[in-house]
Amino acid sequence: MSDASESTVGQTADAVPPKPPRQRKLADAWRELKKAPLSAKFGLLVIAFYVFVALFAPVLTPYGESEIVGAEFEEWGEQFTLGTDNLGRDMLTRLLYGARNTVGIAFVTTCLAFLIGGVAGILAAALAGWVDQVLSRIVDVMMAIPALIFSLLLLTIFGTSIPVLIVIIAVLDSTRVFRLARAVSLNVVVMDFVEAARLRGEGIGWITIREVLPNIMPPLVAEFGLRFCFVFLTIAALSFLGLGIQPPTADWGSMVRDNATLITYGDVTPLLPAAAIALLTVGVNFVVDWFLHKTSGLRDEQ
Repeated sequence: MSDASESTVGQTADAVPPKPPRQRKLADAWRELKKAPLSAKFGLLVIAFYVFVALFAPVLTPYGESEIVGAEFEEWGEQFTLGTDNLGRDMLTRLLYGARNTVGIAFVTTCLAFLIGGVAGILAAALAGWVDQVLSRIVDVMMAIPALIFSLLLLTIFGTSIPVLIVIIAVLDSTRVFRLARAVSLNVVVMDFVEAARLRGEGIGWITIREVLPNIMPPLVAEFGLRFCFVFLTIAALSFLGLGIQPPTADWGSMVRDNATLITYGDVTPLLPAAAIALLTVGVNFVVDWFLHKTSGLRDEQ
């Protein structure tokens, strides 16, 4: 009886299928998230909130993005929760739509900057020689000019449409990504497994994608968060100066500029877009710090 019972128990245990790889990864990610520090959880909550607002802004807002619904600079009240701006548009509506426009454009710009700078940096390290020298010297020239001044100059020449804004900021910011991608790739391309891949006759594309890129992802992911913050702040600064996202599109930088006169009367309404910018920047930096700690190999002392 005992042998039969043991056999039945063994068959039952063997019959339980293992978790699929995707479920295991999700379970591991959830365990890591539960062990994350309070600052990282706060940052993730802030990012999730901004993403939610950006996606569902038309549903959450009581009025249209550019709809004039009252007199200019009306006070906070039941009809207008955060008052109105200099043209009589609802500030709450503009603030929520600003999350969609400012954050969305910053994210697309950062992705393009990493595509340009990351690919160029990895190729410069992998190919070396004249390719590395040419790309590095071009980047040196571009980095010698202050980014904000260069952006203002190029936007004045090529216009201030959103596609032009994205391309100009992405190209200028890709120089920083190039420097990082090249630096970390130089430490990988001299490894034995890369040399073995070259001896096997693998092409440069296979080597960069299968050998180099997986080994430099942690610093690139962390840099993506930091670059997003810098791009986000750059777009807000350009909008404040009048050469960023153009009206009537809602943008936090231009909202601060348009309503700055209220500060002289003790009204904090112009500070709300600035606070939204600061909160997202702090949240992203909290998450980046946690990610760097997890990927650096460091461990908390018990």
